[in-house]
Amino acid sequence: MSIIDNKKVFHDYFIEERFEAGMELHGWEVKAIRAGRANLKESYVIVRNGEIFLFGAHISALLSASSHVHPEAVRTRKLLLHAEEIRKLIIKVERSGYTLVPINLHYLRGRIKCEIGLAKGKKQHDKRDTERQRDGEREVQAAMKQHRR
Repeated sequence: MSIIDNKKVFHDYFIEERFEAGMELHGWEVKAIRAGRANLKESYVIVRNGEIFLFGAHISALLSASSHVHPEAVRTRKLLLHAEEIRKLIIKVERSGYTLVPINLHYLRGRIKCEIGLAKGKKQHDKRDTERQRDGEREVQAAMKQHRR
């Protein structure tokens, strides 16, 4: 069950592989995400000291957040993956020229997970080709729907 999707990722990147990562969150962040107050548009995933972090994700605090906590809307959050997955991702990012991007936030058995993708950037002509294909498919679907009537 998806909470927030980052649709811009599919426009800007070719997603090669997907990984599901847990997140280190504060209590107020969990409540805010459940209320739908998160945004992944400007966020990206970075590798630092053999660990993977979500950088730039905006989670705005609820008005009912505790008065003694001063929430930071944009902070670096650690992503939790198995050591073997982290090693694999680090190798791909450093040697092969891939990048890591957050695809969505979703629930898995009551826990909030972040799906990250191992991606290659699209060139401008690739983006135009994708748009052309999507338009062609849309026209075919419309024609099929018209033909069935």
